Amino acid sequence: MDLARHRQWTAAFSTEVLCRRILERHRDAVRVQKPHVAVANLGRIIEATLKLSNRQGFHATSLRDLAQASGLSMGGLYSYFDNKATLLSMILGEVSSTVNEVLRAAPEEIAEDPAAHLRWLIEAHVRLTEAMQPWFVFAFMEAKSFPAAERRMAVDSEAATEEIFAAVLRQGARRGVFAVADADLTASLIKPLLQDWYVKRAKHRKRGTGIDAYIEAVSSFVEAALQPART
Repeated sequence: MDLARHRQWTAAFSTEVLCRRILERHRDAVRVQKPHVAVANLGRIIEATLKLSNRQGFHATSLRDLAQASGLSMGGLYSYFDNKATLLSMILGEVSSTVNEVLRAAPEEIAEDPAAHLRWLIEAHVRLTEAMQPWFVFAFMEAKSFPAAERRMAVDSEAATEEIFAAVLRQGARRGVFAVADADLTASLIKPLLQDWYVKRAKHRKRGTGIDAYIEAVSSFVEAALQPART
């Protein structure tokens, strides 16, 4: 693994950075005025939420469980959100907005080349989910038990990600770079390859597959599938 690149992604999407973004979006709801205190406590709350949800599920996690795991009082929790649905919305909203911003930030010279753009999207998605692995696992594993509004948020977020890939596939098809009959379907087939990295970590760890090897394997596999027939 390129350690310098790994550290760069990890620093850019640390819990502190993500919680600072959450605070900015939910400033009206968070009653703690000092930003450094609010960010630190949001980090404790969300890290506890992700750990407890991985162990027993978000639905089964009570606010009392969360208070004990985070080290905050029940009253302290209510300084940051009014109920579990709001906390859930905070986490899902950050996952959704971050992946959307990252995948839409390809450098102009890469965005002009569909093949390079697709490879860039695959790498960016895998590296982002590596840096935010507990967040993405939470969103993936808990989706079926989310309340209707939050479940819709998760579905819309996945659809938005697929559309980013589909747009590049359509551009490549128009230029004759890709052989794609249905860009939307193809994008939906690529998505599980990306999800497999953060959902089935134990499998890849057991095989000794590192992140760079995984990115290269997925990129090569997708490129081979999209290669136009030779005449």
